[in-house]
Amino acid sequence: MSEIKFEEALKKLEKIVFDMENGSLSLEDSLKRYEEGVRLAKECTKKLEAAQKKVELLMKDSQGKFKLKNFEEPQDEEIKGEDS
Repeated sequence: MSEIKFEEALKKLEKIVFDMENGSLSLEDSLKRYEEGVRLAKECTKKLEAAQKKVELLMKDSQGKFKLKNFEEPQDEEIKGEDS
């Protein structure tokens, strides 16, 4: 099986959840979709972990040493300060 992009895997996973919540699938089809969903969820997790490692590698302090920082959304004050 070829490598699937994160966005595509996530869309397929969302569709599986929707179909299963809809309740129109047979038990056999539900089990098949569940198995596919588990596989897609693992693939998404793997891709997110790889992206996190890349971000961590890019975080260096002023001496050029790697420093682990939490990836967080900027606070309102930080956004305002950048636009000024």
